Amino acid sequence: MKTVAVLSLLASLASAASLTLVTENFGPNPRNNPFYIYVPDVLPPNPAILVNPHWCHGTAPAAFSGSQYATLASQHGFIVIYPQSSPAQANSDKCWDVSSKETLTHNGGGDSLGVVSMVKWTINKYNADPKRVFVTGVSSGGMMTQVLLGSYPDVFAAGAAFAGVPFGCFAPAGNNTGAFGYWSDDCAKGRVTKTPAQWADLVKSAYPGYDGWRPKLQLFHGTNDEILDYVNHQEGIKQWAEVLGVGITPVSVTPNTPISGWTKSVYGAEGWLEGYSAAGVPHDIRVQEATVMAFFELACKGEDCFRWGDGEWCDAEPSATTSSVVVSTTGAPVTTTSTSSTSVRVTTPSATSTSSRVTTTFVTSTSTAAPVAGQPLWAQCGGMGYNGPTACAVGTCTIYNPYYAQCVPRTGVPIW
Repeated sequence: MKTVAVLSLLASLASAASLTLVTENFGPNPRNNPFYIYVPDVLPPNPAILVNPHWCHGTAPAAFSGSQYATLASQHGFIVIYPQSSPAQANSDKCWDVSSKETLTHNGGGDSLGVVSMVKWTINKYNADPKRVFVTGVSSGGMMTQVLLGSYPDVFAAGAAFAGVPFGCFAPAGNNTGAFGYWSDDCAKGRVTKTPAQWADLVKSAYPGYDGWRPKLQLFHGTNDEILDYVNHQEGIKQWAEVLGVGITPVSVTPNTPISGWTKSVYGAEGWLEGYSAAGVPHDIRVQEATVMAFFELACKGEDCFRWGDGEWCDAEPSATTSSVVVSTTGAPVTTTSTSSTSVRVTTPSATSTSSRVTTTFVTSTSTAAPVAGQPLWAQCGGMGYNGPTACAVGTCTIYNPYYAQCVPRTGVPIW
C-alpha cells in the first residue's frame, strides 16, 4: 500500500502545473520577446487568459513568483502568460518598449505585437476564450498594460496598471520610429501634462479608423512615487476618461479601499474606469490581486462572466445634470445629482490625528472670475502633501481625490 501511495504522489507531482518557457514559434515577434506560461492542471472549457508583464530590471520568472496570480489561476482555472522583455534590453534595464512608434501602433511591431502573438498562440493551443483576455503589471509592466490596451483594444477586455504612465507618455518628441529603449525623464518626473483630448488623441492614433468597443481599466498609484511621479496617475485618468467618454470627475470616491490609506475613485456610471490613490506609498506599490481579480471577474466561469464587448459605455452621453460626489466615512460610496451648482464632499484623514478619524469639507462651484496669476491650465494646484501654488491663472482648481487637484476649464469642481 505504501508503494502505491508513493507512486501516486510522484505521479501527482510530475503532472503538477509549473511555469514553462514556450520554445516554439508563436507568431510575429519582431523584438524576439520570449514568454513563459502557467497552465493549471485542470482547466474549464474556454478558459480566460491573464497577461502579466514584469517590471524594469525584472524577468518573467520574477513576475511569476512575485504575485499570487499563478496560485489563483490554479484555484479558478485561467491561464497566465508571463512575457519577457526583448533580449535587446537584457544588458540594460530590461524595461518594456513603451516609446516606439512600432509598439504604439496597432500591428506596427515592437514589444506589443510580440505580446499579442503570445495571446493568439495561447488561445489557439488551449482553446481559450478570445473575449476574456486581461492584462496587469507594475511599473514598466503597468506602462505596457496601458500600451496594450491602447494599441490593441480589439484583443484585451480590461487592464489594471500599477505605478505606470499614460499611453504614449514615454514617446520622444518628433520621430519615435525605432525608439525602443527610450527613457523619458520628463514623463517620469511628471512634467508631461496634456488636455484630456490631447491624451485621447494619442490612443486613438494608435489604431486609425477604429471606432469599436474599448476595454475597461484600473489605475493604481502611490502618492509618494519617487520613480514615476504621481502626476502620471491623474494624467492617465484624464486620458482614459476621455477615451471612454466617462468624464474626469469621479461619480464616487471611497476611502480606505481596498486597504487602509488607499482611496478608490470611480469614473462613469458603468464603472469602466477606476483610480486608486495610495497615500504615502512609493514606487514599490503593493499589488492588489483580489481587487484586480474582481474587476476582471477571473473567478467566474461560464457565459455570464465579464468579457470583451460587454457594457454600454460607448452609448453613454454626457449628463444634462451636474454631479455631486460624496465620499463616505464608512467606505461606502454615495452618488447624487443636481441640476444647479456642482458640489463635492471630500472626506480626508485628520491632519492632527494619527487615528482613522476623518474630517469632511463641503465645497461648491462658483462663477467668480479667474485669478490673474497662478498655476497654468492642467497643472497641479492642491492635494494632501502638496505645497505649491493653489491658485489657477486659467480655469478652476478641481479636486479628483484627497491627494490631487488640478487646474481645469471652468466646467470642473473647484476646491478653492
